[in-house]
Amino acid sequence: MEYIAERITIDPDLCNGKPTIRGKRITVQTVLEFLGAGENTDEILHQYPSLEPEDITACVRFAADLMKRHYTIRPHFNH
Repeated sequence: MEYIAERITIDPDLCNGKPTIRGKRITVQTVLEFLGAGENTDEILHQYPSLEPEDITACVRFAADLMKRHYTIRPHFNH
């Protein structure tokens, strides 16, 4: 397991290698999807009692850090 950001880990043997929170079986994607659906921190913590408020903040910061990267759109060629 490797920490790639504060509280965010990647383990190839856990959740298909997706970023998770502190090595738990809760992915960053899951938390972000709940936030995107309008859930607030208290609602997410109620559903996932093993999480801490700082975990949710770390997910948002992790996603924001990904947006700092440069992305290139490549054309898709059919052969």
